[in-house]
Amino acid sequence: MKKIIICTIAILFALSVHAQQQPENDAAKFPDAGASANTKLTSMIIEAPGKTWCYDIYADGRLMIHQTSAPGLPGNQDFKTKAAAEKVAQLVINKIKKGEMPPTVSIEEMKELGVIPK
Repeated sequence: MKKIIICTIAILFALSVHAQQQPENDAAKFPDAGASANTKLTSMIIEAPGKTWCYDIYADGRLMIHQTSAPGLPGNQDFKTKAAAEKVAQLVINKIKKGEMPPTVSIEEMKELGVIPK
């Protein structure tokens, strides 16, 4: 029993060391701020389970952002209406066009858009 515990600890230690040694360049990265200046940006509004909505943003037809929940809200809350998802998707497209990367959306901005109550 003691050998099993020691082996388990050794394996867990080795795995944690290996995980720490992974290069940081494997992480997902957004394009540079000016990279989307001449890019055709479009959105697709998607119906989600429970009669809610989410959106995708495409750059020259390639998926750039798959937003499955309303940004800035706690948990994984979807948009309650298609119009709300459309408004936020358009805001994100405008931010990308201006070079804001990543194009974050605040709770205040969603209140200004009328997506969530003030």
